[in-house]
Amino acid sequence: MFRDVSSCNTYDYGDALYWDARYIQEGGSFDWYQRYSDLRPFIRNYIPPQSRILMVGCGNAVMSEDMVKDGYEEIVNIDISSVAIEMMRRKYEYIPQLKYLQMDVRDMSFFPDESFNGVIDKGTLDSLMCGTDAPISASQMLAEVCRLLKPGGTYMLITYGDPTVRMPHLSKPVYNWKITLYNIPRPGFHKPEGSTSSRKSFLEPIPLTDKGLLPADWVLEDPDSHYIYVCKKINNTDVDDVL
Repeated sequence: MFRDVSSCNTYDYGDALYWDARYIQEGGSFDWYQRYSDLRPFIRNYIPPQSRILMVGCGNAVMSEDMVKDGYEEIVNIDISSVAIEMMRRKYEYIPQLKYLQMDVRDMSFFPDESFNGVIDKGTLDSLMCGTDAPISASQMLAEVCRLLKPGGTYMLITYGDPTVRMPHLSKPVYNWKITLYNIPRPGFHKPEGSTSSRKSFLEPIPLTDKGLLPADWVLEDPDSHYIYVCKKINNTDVDDVL
């Protein structure tokens, strides 16, 4: 539950100044981890196009643009970097389905409770886990995400973090989430010859253990693959069904 030391370098990814400097230097566009084309089956399955969506840590990615092209009607994009937000506002001022706001995910009090049907996070929690006060920052962010989700809404986390380092944060009872986990290879990965995996499809959820961890016999074909945690906010009807 501590800082992701093994996966981080010396940069503080939770610091706005770091990101401002990076976006000024690099410009252009960049999608962390996965492009929308690879994530589309998962997003389409859990977050309908008519949903009001919050994209946290949007950076200069084109994912939201790709989603609008695919029929999504409203995506609010936030980022801690004012440089990235101003850049994206200018770029997409002609697309009414996209809104851009400078905001820290640890404090999204600008939005009222239950404002969104879906929240998508592609690397933002990972960034906080590489920053100072990582566990506190993660708790602040996830509490805000939970507050902003409508009952039955979905928080989709795309991350490099396996269940041993992410489930302790995500599975807290206070969030009241039903969590489904998937694993997909990095873009361009090819299955090694002689692989013993009997996996049929990456669209199949992973059957987690009672402790929310990967099964002991789970074969990870790509060691640099990404995990998709689908966290559905349980509403009263769902609870009644379970009982």
